[in-house]
Amino acid sequence: MQNAAVPELAHTHARPVHWIATATAMAAVVALAGFLQPDAAKASQTPREHGAPLTTAAAPDPGAVVLPLQCGSVGSTVEKKASGDLDGDGVPETVAVAHCRAGGGTPPSGIYVLTQPVVKGAPPRLVATLLDPKDKHTVADLIVRDGAVTATLLGYSSNDVPRYEPDVREQVKWRWQGGKFIRSTQAAALGV
Repeated sequence: MQNAAVPELAHTHARPVHWIATATAMAAVVALAGFLQPDAAKASQTPREHGAPLTTAAAPDPGAVVLPLQCGSVGSTVEKKASGDLDGDGVPETVAVAHCRAGGGTPPSGIYVLTQPVVKGAPPRLVATLLDPKDKHTVADLIVRDGAVTATLLGYSSNDVPRYEPDVREQVKWRWQGGKFIRSTQAAALGV
């Protein structure tokens, strides 16, 4: 049996031209990767619609506006507030839960939506009343998330139920659609 001689292949020996070609290709890949970096991450509480401006405007202060409560001489208080972009314009609104001050009992709550003033330095604008105190509910929880306002309302099944002991619990949600806030109700539960 004869041993066949294997010819020496040219591509099995690295020459300086091979190293230069490899280094050039690697430099091109690194440079291309530098140009194709993703945009810097931007944190926001709610998703923006495509093309909506991203602003860093502060949410409106509910303490800077007179809310439409009929409290007489006792005045009113903002019990809860939450902020977020409700209409997708990139500017946060504030949702405030307010009621008349009371030494005792459970005064009914109102839920109000405030937005930035038209004129700089002016007070925030009241743009919606989501819950009127005349409905005789109190608000247990308030959340603004993903462009929606969610609240837990406490109420009464009849006029015979004492005002300090609500017996109806209701989950409600408002979402901005078609130029207004649309309310939806989740399953109500009796017996708080």
